[in-house]
Formats: sequence, structure tokens, C-alpha cells
Amino acid sequence: MEMNTRIQVEHPITEMRTGIDLVKTQIRIAGGDELKLKQKDVEFRGHSIECRLNAENPSKKFMPCPGTIEGLHLPGGNGIRIDSAIYEGYTIPSNYDSMIAKIIAFGTNRNEAISKIKRVLEELVVDGIQTNQDFLFEIIRNPDFIRGNFDTSFVEEKILKRKNDK
Repeated sequence: MEMNTRIQVEHPITEMRTGIDLVKTQIRIAGGDELKLKQKDVEFRGHSIECRLNAENPSKKFMPCPGTIEGLHLPGGNGIRIDSAIYEGYTIPSNYDSMIAKIIAFGTNRNEAISKIKRVLEELVVDGIQTNQDFLFEIIRNPDFIRGNFDTSFVEEKILKRKNDK
């Protein structure tokens, strides 16, 4: 059996739905504190969606797009979390992962979470570099995605194939 002791990239989803700061908990345990939570204490509520904003060009097979951010607006609001270290003037290097932000929306249900993340993607501004923002917006507003009618072939079949057919 394998044990993976690192925090998962999707941990903000769990944190939003449980209200538990997993990173703080992990650090405290590493520092010798006892885990005070029991599984029965963990309650999931609502719905969360995460979009990974990448400095890449989806129309060119998701080619990384390094460069300098010339303008930036990261929207916020109730139930919105953006994990990022980018700022206006920051240069996205070419020799690292192209993910520049995780955008997480929490709602009382799936439709509310979708509505919130749509608003963030509409208001988000990252000038000076190419990102997958429009691609994410296309996914999040797709009727099949909204209805929950998707599987692992969704992006290939419903998004990329449609673009190629045009």
C-alpha cells in the first residue's frame, strides 16, 4: 500500500466544504501536536468547484505562454477563494508548471457554485500573457457540464472537438 504524505492540489475543495484548514492541521501535526479531529467530526456541506488558471494557449495544444503580467484583477466575494502568488509585473517563467492560480467557488449547491465561478471568470483580468481563462469559461457554461452530464471524455468530445469542427 502506498502512502502519500503531501497535500493534494485539490485540497482547497475539501477545505471549503469542511471548514478545516488542512495545511495548518498538517503543519501542527508535523510539529508534534496531536490530531484533535476524528472522522466523525468532519462534515461536508455545500458544493465547491475549482478551476486551474494556466499561462497557456489551449488553441495551440495548451502550449505554455510565459511572459510578464501587465494588468491584473483577481475578483473576490463570498464563497470565492483564489490561491496564487501572481501580481502585476510578475514574469511567468518558462521552466515551471504553467498553473498561475487556483480559483475555487463554494456554494450551498452545485448551481450556486457554478454561478459564482462563472462570475469570477467573467471579471478576471490577466493582461500581458495568454491564459486558459476563455477555455475554462467555455467549460463552466457548457449545458452538459451544468447538468452534470460529463465524464473523462468531456473536454475532448464537447469542447476541443467542437472547436476543431468549426
